[in-house]
Amino acid sequence: MRIVYNIAGFYRPAGMERVLADKANWLASHEHEVTILTTEQKGRPYAFPLDDRIAVKDLGIGYEDNNGGSLWDKVVHYPAKQIRHRKALEKVLQEIRPDITVSMFCNEVNLIPRIKDGSRKVLEVHFSRFKRLQYARTGLWGLIDKYRSRQDAKLATRYDRFVVLTEADKANWREVKNVTVIKNPICFKPEKPASLNTRTVLAVGRLTYQKGFDRLLDAWSRVAEEAPGWTLVFAGDGELRDDLQEQTNGLGIYDSVRFAGNVQDISACYAKASAVALSSHYEGLPMVLLEAQGFGVPAVSFDCPCGPSEIIRDGENGYLVPEGDVEALSLGLLRIVQNDEERARMGRQAYLDASQWDIETIMPQWIRLFEETLSSPR
Repeated sequence: MRIVYNIAGFYRPAGMERVLADKANWLASHEHEVTILTTEQKGRPYAFPLDDRIAVKDLGIGYEDNNGGSLWDKVVHYPAKQIRHRKALEKVLQEIRPDITVSMFCNEVNLIPRIKDGSRKVLEVHFSRFKRLQYARTGLWGLIDKYRSRQDAKLATRYDRFVVLTEADKANWREVKNVTVIKNPICFKPEKPASLNTRTVLAVGRLTYQKGFDRLLDAWSRVAEEAPGWTLVFAGDGELRDDLQEQTNGLGIYDSVRFAGNVQDISACYAKASAVALSSHYEGLPMVLLEAQGFGVPAVSFDCPCGPSEIIRDGENGYLVPEGDVEALSLGLLRIVQNDEERARMGRQAYLDASQWDIETIMPQWIRLFEETLSSPR
């Protein structure tokens, strides 16, 4: 098949970009023709390796040029950029003539269904249904968030198929009839699990509001006091780096917290971890939990929407604690770091559970969905 993916950019070392790289590489290795179209790449290096057979083309729209500006700035510039985007996208799709065109719910999401290039249109989302509302913004931005959240469902109905990551999120899109669940894959799993004998707890992700790392630091202040010698390592960078560092200093836990920044080899981080912590406000299907299982590392996570409850079986391969309960998060971490036997038991179970996320299990589901979409009536 000839498949085109649309994404804002491929320079961020984030979960959605990693998943796309894994899927595109698998498809290319199975003789499918894959193209990735971006709008914000601007010649920057790719965050993850791509098969040489994959074509990448940046349309150069520059939506992100207005990030950080006022609402008025975005309102003024967005329509013109959408017009440029549609023209550029339509031109490329008419040249490629793909069988399947995939939107990853970026700025192309409302354009693709209107382009008559002969391809079938598939939409996939990597966040929960109510992502926009979980910022709890007020005023004009809050009204815009509510409006856009309602529009998301209308957009999804315009696609031939709509793919979400969890059964919980599928229930949130009840007004959309063409919805399917396909979970994210992991493509690396070591032959042997992590030893779990280091005194390291790992947190992975961009240092942004979504990941709730301020809440994790509050929880860690108790862990650091009751389990001296353990270190919390953040693998990732982002706009809240300075704020989180200031919070670390203010809590007096700077000796037990390390900000590693963006790391080239995330596998090495999992291999050296004895536990993983997830403190997000919301997720789609958190890759950090999947990848931790691949290395046999037990996790402690908030039961945020969506994903953790479909990965962690509380008390078996990790601990799932109530969303936002910082004390419960710290207690879960303490139970793992202070009990070697329980940590080892949970790690063994996590390693066994990881087989369900294997890329050779997940990708045939995508092939079936694409084939069924191509064979179904228009």
